[in-house]
Amino acid sequence: MLDKKILKQSLSFAALAVLYVALVATVMTNAQKLFSDIDKSVFAPIVFLLMLVVSVATMGLLIFGKPVMLYIDGKRREAVMMVICTVASLAFFTILLVVTFALFR
Repeated sequence: MLDKKILKQSLSFAALAVLYVALVATVMTNAQKLFSDIDKSVFAPIVFLLMLVVSVATMGLLIFGKPVMLYIDGKRREAVMMVICTVASLAFFTILLVVTFALFR
């Protein structure tokens, strides 16, 4: 049986992940305008790698942070269900965005 609290938290974590990805994509899309007067020879790879590290950590926390705490507390079933619901929510949001972009292009 699916717990509504787990589903609600999973949806909120997935929504936060989508918002974070949108923020990073916006920054990357506008990087040329934002950093046009900075020497990019060393700066660009450093910023790219730091953004990658921060993004991996952020997504790891959003997707696995709460489930790991549940697992440590002995709530293994709830932990697995939360990971599954979060990933399913991310897939749902992805499909929703693809369909939306396809319809309004």
